[in-house]
Amino acid sequence: MAWYRASELEQLKLGEGQAFFGEASLAITKALFQSGIAYVTGYQGSPAANLLDTIAQAEDIRKELGIHVIAATSEAAAAATLGASINFPLRGVAIYKATAGTAVAADAINNLASAGVKGGTLIIVGGDYGEKGNTGQERTIALAMKSSLWLMEPRPEVATLVRMTEAAFELSEASNAPVMLEFRLRASHVTGGFIAKNNKKPAFARDLIDNDKSNYDRLVLPPSNYLHEREKIEKRLPAARAFIRERRLNEVFDGDCRDIGIITVGGLYNAVASGLRELGLADVFGQAKIPVYALNVTWPLVPEEIIDFCRSKRAILVVEESHPAYLEQALESLLRKAQISTDIVGKDVLPNAGQYTEAVVLKGIAKFIEGSVPKGVDLDDVIGRMKKIGGVASQPVWLKAPLPARDSTFCTGCPERPVISALKLAKREIGPVHISSDIGCHSFSVFPPFNMGNTILGYGLGLASSAAVGRAFGKRTIAVMGDGGFWHNGLLTGVAGGSFNDDDTVLLVLDNGYTASTGGQTLPSSGLVAPGKKSKLSIEAAVRALGVTWVRTLNAYSVATIRRTMVEAMKTKARGLKVIIARGECQLQVQQRTHAQTRSAIAGGERTVRTRFGVDDEICTGDHACIRLSGCPSLSVKANPDPLKVDPIAHVNQGCVGCGLCGEIAHAAVLCPSFHRAEIVHHPSSIDRAVAWLNRKLIGLFDRAAAEAM
Repeated sequence: MAWYRASELEQLKLGEGQAFFGEASLAITKALFQSGIAYVTGYQGSPAANLLDTIAQAEDIRKELGIHVIAATSEAAAAATLGASINFPLRGVAIYKATAGTAVAADAINNLASAGVKGGTLIIVGGDYGEKGNTGQERTIALAMKSSLWLMEPRPEVATLVRMTEAAFELSEASNAPVMLEFRLRASHVTGGFIAKNNKKPAFARDLIDNDKSNYDRLVLPPSNYLHEREKIEKRLPAARAFIRERRLNEVFDGDCRDIGIITVGGLYNAVASGLRELGLADVFGQAKIPVYALNVTWPLVPEEIIDFCRSKRAILVVEESHPAYLEQALESLLRKAQISTDIVGKDVLPNAGQYTEAVVLKGIAKFIEGSVPKGVDLDDVIGRMKKIGGVASQPVWLKAPLPARDSTFCTGCPERPVISALKLAKREIGPVHISSDIGCHSFSVFPPFNMGNTILGYGLGLASSAAVGRAFGKRTIAVMGDGGFWHNGLLTGVAGGSFNDDDTVLLVLDNGYTASTGGQTLPSSGLVAPGKKSKLSIEAAVRALGVTWVRTLNAYSVATIRRTMVEAMKTKARGLKVIIARGECQLQVQQRTHAQTRSAIAGGERTVRTRFGVDDEICTGDHACIRLSGCPSLSVKANPDPLKVDPIAHVNQGCVGCGLCGEIAHAAVLCPSFHRAEIVHHPSSIDRAVAWLNRKLIGLFDRAAAEAM
């Protein structure tokens, strides 16, 4: 969870004319407060979680302004909340991650875009194509083009991000259409400044709300839906284009070379500027020799602006990721209809797929320059620079070999690691089994040393995706999902569907207490969901309410118990859905909560106990079965101290958090007894000292007896 210091949050209170300096997430939060929003909703996902956490931190400012915050259980719920702006002049914002979230919310978004809005309506999409995203590589622009809503992707510069966020609400109101704004991962960590404005309280228009009457024209039902379609084309689109042009939301950066140019989506502007600088065609401040047209609004395009930019140029490079090349095709069509013969170059020199990193964009620009031979550009110098850049080693010269690839894995002490270890042990008895994985921390089980998981089809869809497999192959299957996926989608699409269809399968729910993979946000079953507010919801009660009778709730760290229960679930004669809930709090949250308390207690002279595990060098045989079954980052290897043994032995490093998994696995798998448990006592009591003295005496006696026996 991204927490800002109190001094940083104070900047959210800055008034007219004062200077703000900080990260983009904090700056966009300030822009929202300056825009007079009435409500905020959203669902976690990087970097949307960063923005949502920032808004959550600013509780005192939100309360002062009267901003209502709604914790959405899914992206669809968040998008549906924006319906408040259809009939009322309320400004609202929904925040979620990437195209995966857009897909979940598509039904609500399509209806919202059809009905249109009165109040400024903004959807902030945290991340999109590329950026090493962990979702399917799709693009939000496809939905924007199809459903006629507007898409912004501002240039990653703090002042521009703030200006575009504020302008998004105005654009929405000027055209009566919702606006989406893409907020890339890299943009979320950009640091910069802008001149602040006063925060605004939302205008609730009580008289309008009190006298509100149903307006059938705003419902997406025949014949109103056909009216909406005409409104989109005849009213909203022209109004949006006029606003974009008048307010100059898109930016043109002039250059000396007038016969070529570059059109880029705003999010990739920094990569373009960096590439031009590396080729000697721009200075460190971004002033380039080649004109650049940055599309801070990627949809709709403004024909007049594009024609003005392209009319006098022989060739234009279009920089947009992914395939199909929506913007390249649209520009080609627009220019040909305007009878402008400018060559449009895009995927000719840039990849059809894959993330457009600075290196990728650099190569594409170099190819474009070499092919277009622009006036006033030293082509030999550009080619020479590119050859020099291409010859730079990809790793430091002092490295004798490439760094090994590092697979993603569970955190040290993660409560989900022992569950997956238990599942791996259970497979020895139940044999090969189809495992439907899900989105979340537990999806790391597909990597070594576990290598388990056959499908990942969506958040909370693990159980639904296994529905046809068991009956097709005549054997029970296992579906795995986290508590986040369970409440997001899994309860209805999985558990309700499984009960309704009498599916004879096994569902393993990993309950770590939080939306852990996005920073530890609370869930309906987290217990304490807000200061002074407790949740009464539980996963076990929810599945029983839907008719599931075979339910087991277990301690996630008890490997032997989970292994035994998994075998029972797969072999029992009882038919129907069987649910195993493995509970164990996210270790990162545990450490965050207890680390400061422990340090304070030690400093204050209080007795504290820390648990650590270790490996006996003399007993360890070096077969490393413990590592193959747990994969814990703190469980490593070291040189064998016995000169007669070659294989390195297992070793527990200082990263150990004392979760006990290594000992649990050694017991459950009947491995060697080389693991030992130790307690580190700070400020021991007299009883602690007496017990330690007695232990040393007893160990000494045993050692002497063993020596005499030899």
